Amino acid sequence: QVQLVESGGGLVQAGGSLRLSCAASGSISSINVRGWYRQAPGKQRELVAVIASGGYTNYADSVKGRFTIFRDNAKNTVNLQMNSLKPEDTAVYYCNARHRMRGDDYWGQGTQVTVSS
Repeated sequence: QVQLVESGGGLVQAGGSLRLSCAASGSISSINVRGWYRQAPGKQRELVAVIASGGYTNYADSVKGRFTIFRDNAKNTVNLQMNSLKPEDTAVYYCNARHRMRGDDYWGQGTQVTVSS
């Protein structure tokens, strides 16, 4: 019933930029789209950036100063602007949402970000 669709991934050279977007559909009133995680090959999924309903943001130390998470209220999306990309940013990036009442986590299918050196 709840669907999350990520877009914007691709292949870029180190120092380049990408903007990811997460669009939610279905019973979106029951969920909070809270941010982005990523998973690199052979590694655990890790938090990248989250944004609260009130606008408060939190970033992983590794992306502070380079990534910006924001909501586009007109498009009802949560976006991640990624600048100064590094090869270590290479991963599948997942949009995360949480059910407001039950606390269940919802995930998109992911979008691949590859940064070449």
